[in-house]
Parts: sequence; structure tokens; C-alpha cells
Amino acid sequence: MSYSANRYILPPSLFEEIPTTELAKKLLGCYLFTCLDGVTTAGRIAETEAYCAPEDKASHAFNHRRTLRTETMYHPGGRAYVYLCYGIHHLFNVVCGPEDLPHAVLIRALEPVEGLEEMMKRRGLNKNSDRIAAGPGMLSQALGIDLKLNGVELSEENGIWIEESEEVSPDMNIVEAKRVGIDYAGKWKDELWRYYIENSPAVSKK
Repeated sequence: MSYSANRYILPPSLFEEIPTTELAKKLLGCYLFTCLDGVTTAGRIAETEAYCAPEDKASHAFNHRRTLRTETMYHPGGRAYVYLCYGIHHLFNVVCGPEDLPHAVLIRALEPVEGLEEMMKRRGLNKNSDRIAAGPGMLSQALGIDLKLNGVELSEENGIWIEESEEVSPDMNIVEAKRVGIDYAGKWKDELWRYYIENSPAVSKK
């Protein structure tokens, strides 16, 4: 997949200013980059989920829960919140909103655009696929994201950042859906806070 060279890095301040559900939609079509040990990998974001504590029962920070794991969520927006799911998968979120408001956007899927060979190597694959990062665990594995990046500000200097294209993509019909795997969350499981690009092959679940 080719992508526009006319892009700019999203500043941390933007993640503090835009409401979380709106930011989750805005990030669709943007490009998530990592540069680790001199190797750059990137993909076009195809699917996101918004989490809005303290009210949102699906959030790790529901009811103002503040632990070693969730502390990053209370930082100012524009930082990486990375946690280990089931002791196996690293999941990457973007912290949103002002300091002490524990909101985050989970990046669920992306379409590979740069560093495909390295992404395949990290995933242990020998065949190219549009679905190499079609889920939050696969995404983090493909981009080399782990707990070492938890809490860092999104920037080139820190090896993880997000860029937006100046060109409007023609395939940006956005679908709003229920979030995945949160049946425990009461009424909050019915919020349409998962967003994805309708025709993207990388979406984890339609």
C-alpha cells in the first residue's frame, strides 16, 4: 500500500484538546510509526476504540481506579499506554484529555505501509497479508510495541508517533460499532465507541 508523503506529526497537545470519541474517529486513516533499533515500521490506522473513565465500566480506570498499571492513563494526553493482556499480548493505547482525566483510545488494527519485511519477521510470518496487524495484539507485535514504551510521549525522539496525511482519503466511510470483549461492562458494552474504516481489509471484526 502506498501513502502520501504530505504528512505531519500530530502534536501531544492535540490529544489533550479533542474529545476522546472524536479523537478515536480522527485517528482513522492516520499513520502509526515506530522506529526501534534503527528500524522503521508503520501502518495506516483502520480501527480504534474509545475508553472514557471514570464512568465507563469497560475502562481500566473505571470509578477512578488508580494502580501501577493505570497510572499512565492519568497523564496528559499524547502518551502511549501499553499493557499486557492475558499475560501474552501487548496492547497499545493513546492517552487522551487533560491530566487526571483517564481517557484513552485503543488502536485495534492497521494496514501495513512501511517496514513490511520487519513486521512479518516480528509476527513469524513468511507470507504477506493485509491482515498482518488485524487486531490489537498482532498490531503491537508487528510494530515492536511492548511495555518499554508505556508512558512515553508520542514523538520521533521516543521512537513512536502518529502522522496525519494532508490529503483526504477517498475510502474513509467510518462505521460505529460496539466495542469488543467487554460483556462485563453493563450498559457501557452497548456504547458505539468502536470505529473502523468500512472497506479496510485490516479491520479485526465487522
